[in-house]
Amino acid sequence: MNNIPKPGLEHLALSGLGLLVLASCQTKTHPSAGGKGSNPNIVFILADDLGYGDLGCYGQKHIPTPNIDQLAREGMLFTSHYAGSTVCAPSRSSLFTGLHTGHTFIRGNRGVEPEGQYPLKAEILTLAEVLKASGYVTGVFGKWGLGPVGSEGDPNRQGFDTFFGYACQTLAHNYYPGHLWQNQEKIVLDENYPDQKGAYAPIRIHEQALSFIRDHKDTSFFLFYPTTIPHAELIAPDSCMDKFRGMFLPEKSYQGTDSGERFRKGPYASQEECHATFAAMISLLDQQVGEIRAMLKELGLAENTLIVFTSDNGPHREGGADPDYFDSNGPFTGYKRDLYEGGIRVPMIAAWPGTIPAQSTSQHVSAFWDFYPTFCELVGAQAPSDVDGISFLPELIGGKQEQHDFLYWEFHEQGGKQAVRLGKWKGIRRNMDRNPEAPVELYNLEIDPGEEQNCAEVHPEIVAEMVRIMKDEHQTSEVFRFGYEKNEFEKESDRIK
Repeated sequence: MNNIPKPGLEHLALSGLGLLVLASCQTKTHPSAGGKGSNPNIVFILADDLGYGDLGCYGQKHIPTPNIDQLAREGMLFTSHYAGSTVCAPSRSSLFTGLHTGHTFIRGNRGVEPEGQYPLKAEILTLAEVLKASGYVTGVFGKWGLGPVGSEGDPNRQGFDTFFGYACQTLAHNYYPGHLWQNQEKIVLDENYPDQKGAYAPIRIHEQALSFIRDHKDTSFFLFYPTTIPHAELIAPDSCMDKFRGMFLPEKSYQGTDSGERFRKGPYASQEECHATFAAMISLLDQQVGEIRAMLKELGLAENTLIVFTSDNGPHREGGADPDYFDSNGPFTGYKRDLYEGGIRVPMIAAWPGTIPAQSTSQHVSAFWDFYPTFCELVGAQAPSDVDGISFLPELIGGKQEQHDFLYWEFHEQGGKQAVRLGKWKGIRRNMDRNPEAPVELYNLEIDPGEEQNCAEVHPEIVAEMVRIMKDEHQTSEVFRFGYEKNEFEKESDRIK
């Protein structure tokens, strides 16, 4: 990947001194966490485009999710948790750097050749690297999307011992791909050639994840499980479809790409039963969560394992998906690519038997950049001083929880957007590519969670504070820029694309 330019924005440099500090960190369970004398295992399940309202425990009425609902009953359900961004790559970047999208390195889904997205820089100290230095065996199973295999963003170069899945999120659109990656080896799926459906990738990846748990049952492990479900395309094996066919009428159909040069290179397949397929995919994800939990219990690991379940952004409307039919964004306005609540407020469940209180609910306002300091505190490591996140470990275990002053997002598609949550207030600025001082919409989430009544004119002092935060928290990147920041060469390149 030598053709990828080196950005100038530096953050979290991993120096020799930094490595020495990490190596000297005590690798012990947090003293209040009640572990068994070794660091708890961490299983982080990241759904893809799962909406706030797509699970039974968050109000879903159509699709049963008994295993995830049981996870929520046995742990803590968060009602005010936010994704790192409103699309895949920057949301993951926020998770692994502890930085919001005004600071994190990857701020968009920009693709690079031959297969992947713009890579994380080698110098960035990722959460996975911290956990590995703290004695964890680390594995990622699913969609990576933070750099091609062989690039500096390769998961094996960003703190993961084992990788199995999709390197490229564009190819991850397709559930019967021509290949997956196992570390540096391309695993060709002959069962899917030339147009067969013999190897359903989420099942193949899930099998590898279960093997990882089994193989490392005698040590502390960090399992990052970024499933592609329920991202478009809408497709599932017949064995998953049978119990849902005819249940969600009138059905919706979608005409996609089923042959030709671009087949299985990103465009979604056709689907005559979009509603039933979406339900089948959610049901399969729920089944897989149940199987992970069953294995942890079988191996005697359940009481020393923290499970986190969340989603990378709100529900999509691609490939025949119909989030309005399923009320996927719950009570909120917006979808994937929006900075309204429906695009960024996501389900989040944390369970750890004997440590996190069962049947508990948290209104604590948190975001993806909080996982970095939370896990660092959990394992006795020191988080970098300049992360934007705040550890919410005290919230999990009944301690005194620090609160955010604000949360900030920016998004560089659809005209450029910024958003701030400030207590009960939510500010959103749109169409800022041409006008970085575009008007700010203001909503009182306490009485208007659906963001239906813009009250900016009534509270100019709150709007002024939102504007100040938006200005202060945006650091210009050499790679991901708003339209008003681009030079003439970049603008011409955008027009050519």
